[in-house]
Amino acid sequence: MLKDITIGQYFPGRSPIHKMDCRVKLILTIVFIVMLFISGNMIGLYVGVVFTLVTYLISGIPFRMILKSLRPILPIVIFTSLLNIFFIRTGDILWEWKFLKITDNGVRTAIFMTIRIVCLIVGSSLLTYTTSPIDLTDGIERLLSPLKKIRVPVHELAMMMTIALRFIPTLIEETDKIMSAQKARGADLETGGPIARAKALIPILIPLFVSSFRRAEELALAMECRCYHGGEGRTRMKQLKLHLVDLIAVFYVAAFFAGVIVTNILFKAVT
Repeated sequence: MLKDITIGQYFPGRSPIHKMDCRVKLILTIVFIVMLFISGNMIGLYVGVVFTLVTYLISGIPFRMILKSLRPILPIVIFTSLLNIFFIRTGDILWEWKFLKITDNGVRTAIFMTIRIVCLIVGSSLLTYTTSPIDLTDGIERLLSPLKKIRVPVHELAMMMTIALRFIPTLIEETDKIMSAQKARGADLETGGPIARAKALIPILIPLFVSSFRRAEELALAMECRCYHGGEGRTRMKQLKLHLVDLIAVFYVAAFFAGVIVTNILFKAVT
């Protein structure tokens, strides 16, 4: 399960999405999230699904990565679907037993919310799949640069966010190694009740915390040895510039966004 978590990973490539300016990708990702949340019916949500699939085809990221990114959130998706199915009681009754009741509106809403969550996770993951941590830091810093006028530490915030994303795969790999080492020593991590499993996590969490603090200290020492002192006077190896592909991407996203708005006008919203 741990190896299926792909949050924060970067997959190098030469697709048009890889070549886009990071600032544009950040803004369009926010627009994509807004597009999903303003979708008021299934037709509009299908527009979001098509947008996600077509974008993945353009990026060249294997579709198996979609399945990998969905496996960790599968329990959340199932739990959300069950809540919608059993707690929405309006509409025609499809099945009823004692205090449990399933209606057609509940089923439609559960499907609607499931598709929205899946598209949200899969589409947002494409940002880190196609953007290196360095570009991500520069893009966030440039977008937040107006906040420097009110003395907000923009560079430090961008650096912390990027380091956090960068070390998610590292910590996952470290956790997997610790679990394998504890199992080799005879630790039982998979049997017993919830309390027994929670206690079994203690031999994993303590070494993980120690390893995390050690890595943080080593990173801070390495930055100090390289005379790192923040963003003031710092030059960049790669300058961010807008290109034709960024303009095309804006029109591409705007077309789908307009499609969602049109479907909201023409079709009835999910209730």
